[in-house]
Amino acid sequence: MLRSYIANFRCSTMQISHDTPQQKEGFFSLFLIFLRLGLTSFGGPVAHLGYFRTEFVERRHWFDDKAYTDLVALCQFLPGPASSQVGIGIGLSRGGYLGSLAAWLGFTLPSALLLTLFALGLSYYDNAVTTGALHGLKIVAAAVVAQAVWGMAKSFCTDGLKVTLMAASCSILLIIPGISVQLLILIGAAVIGLLFFKQPQQNQVSPLNIAISNRAALFFLTVFVVLLFGLPLAAQWFPSTTLSAFDSFYRSGSLVFGGGHVVLPLLQTELVNTGMIDKETFLAGYGATQAVPGPLFTFASFIGASLPGEAGGWLGSLVCLLAMFIPSFLLVFAALPFWENLRRHSKVQAALAAVNAAVVGLLLAALYQPVITSAIFNAQDFAFCLIAFVALTQWKQPPWLVVISCALIGGLLSL
Repeated sequence: MLRSYIANFRCSTMQISHDTPQQKEGFFSLFLIFLRLGLTSFGGPVAHLGYFRTEFVERRHWFDDKAYTDLVALCQFLPGPASSQVGIGIGLSRGGYLGSLAAWLGFTLPSALLLTLFALGLSYYDNAVTTGALHGLKIVAAAVVAQAVWGMAKSFCTDGLKVTLMAASCSILLIIPGISVQLLILIGAAVIGLLFFKQPQQNQVSPLNIAISNRAALFFLTVFVVLLFGLPLAAQWFPSTTLSAFDSFYRSGSLVFGGGHVVLPLLQTELVNTGMIDKETFLAGYGATQAVPGPLFTFASFIGASLPGEAGGWLGSLVCLLAMFIPSFLLVFAALPFWENLRRHSKVQAALAAVNAAVVGLLLAALYQPVITSAIFNAQDFAFCLIAFVALTQWKQPPWLVVISCALIGGLLSL
């Protein structure tokens, strides 16, 4: 009896509960779902959040808009790749630790493999994707982000104050761009929500089904901090290109807010300025990263494969990729249990109502810059984007089909 009680206690503190009706996705099922997203999710982190919302809120109904946007809001506060962290959180909610691994593998594997192959055979990549096809992918990314902004605005900008907060957040970020400004906007929105938003009478929220104990969460946070401060010391004590690269990518994944575009200058300082990789190879890989689906942080796999000697190749790709994303797992595992408890309190719900409206504003700003400014250049592009938007929102076509169609049409129009 005692042994049974201890076993049950360990399961409740270190695993996601699988006794709720929603916890019914196996590892392979989640992997295939996210693999399809990893093969078709072009356009960067903001577009990825749009693809996720379409798949898991509108199509599968795994979450309502409130639960999904609360998860997005949390990941906006965490360093690292926000879209990948949202995917890890979704996998964690649906399938526990293995579910989070399945979600990350499926979403990350396609771009990581493509970039590794590109690094190993650089001269064969130039004509693999036409300029027109890439432009078509950028246009459909604009349609996906517009769909996400449209749907989330209908859910979270329901009165004049929330619409005003959304518009103000968008305007401030467009006028004063920057990751620090984005974080200040979210903090300011939370304060406004506490002061001016009416607290809900009922504390009912759609659960994220996160059952990691606080003790387990603190364990993951401890591991995160130990690695953050311990890896630089280990790299000094045991000089090794592989260990130095692991340290550089782990710190990049731990300290960078704002996604793949922001990690570029930090990695350039860590790798190019130290002579670990030459500037031309670095910039070629970063350009190739824009042409593949999935998270921009898979740029790490290209760098790892390009490292000199035995440190490079497939082993280097795997080492750098894991180092870049391990902080995301640790931070999500550490933060979600506390977040799931906090978001149930009425005051926190009032703050989150304001934060969610601000998040819509931030997505709207991102829709303009860089999504629209890098994709819509003339009336033909706008018409193309509008048709893709209607196909997603009114014809209810699956995103992967719209993505492939737009890439093919873009390639044909460029001939």
